[in-house]
Amino acid sequence: MNNSRAVLMFVVALLAGLAAVVFASHWLMQTSSDAVTSVAVATDDIGLGQPITGTMVRTVSWPKDSVPPGTFTDLKALEGRVVRTSLSRGEPVLESRLAPVGTRGGLSAMIDEGHRAITVRVNDVVGVAGFALPGNYVDVIVNTQSPEGKNSSANGQSISKIVLERILVLAVAQEVSRDETQPKVVNAVTLEVTPEQAEKLDLARSVGNLSLVLRNQIDKDKLSTDGATKMTLLGAPDLPASAPAAPKPAVHVRYARAEVKRECVGVLSGVTGSQECF
Repeated sequence: MNNSRAVLMFVVALLAGLAAVVFASHWLMQTSSDAVTSVAVATDDIGLGQPITGTMVRTVSWPKDSVPPGTFTDLKALEGRVVRTSLSRGEPVLESRLAPVGTRGGLSAMIDEGHRAITVRVNDVVGVAGFALPGNYVDVIVNTQSPEGKNSSANGQSISKIVLERILVLAVAQEVSRDETQPKVVNAVTLEVTPEQAEKLDLARSVGNLSLVLRNQIDKDKLSTDGATKMTLLGAPDLPASAPAAPKPAVHVRYARAEVKRECVGVLSGVTGSQECF
């Protein structure tokens, strides 16, 4: 009798334990499924300008509370989209890092709407010793002869002037990767400019020599300068070249007439006398 009761109690406890395990497992699975969602991530490193294919992305479970905005859950929506910013392996694919729908791969996918890309020839000095890399910002200086003007103090002098500020470097030579930090001495740099800036840059490289000035990436201030000339460089007084000369005071000259010595004789006519000088 006692053995039968012990067996019954054991069976009841075993069933209760199994029920508790099944209930806990079901609760955990339901809780975990409610707390995560599917997010598309890169399966390998994806470079700038590359179109995404099905093998480049996959979906993973991601906590719902930490999902960044602009993620994708459908891999088919990423087919053919072009990457504007390099993606690392396991990094979620965001809408802000992709070019607009319909954009083809290549450098054109990296150009913002309303901007243009223009390439200028550089050397190891003009190219800031190779430190002007894709993703950096530069100022453009032109060195040329100053125009002649009535009120210009630098007529005919050589002048250096910043003509463009905070210009984005899209590529150096044929490389667009922004992940490298080592300097590269190349012979051409591609810049992103507006149409008006493209006109200025094309004119600047035809009238003088160009130089690139590397600037801090977070520095957005724009300064207006007068340019540097030989006179300002050497500290010469900056006087207008066409300033009229001060008028000279008028000089009045008085000539003194020299006294001429004359001969005089007396003339007696009757009782009247006179004197004649000659």
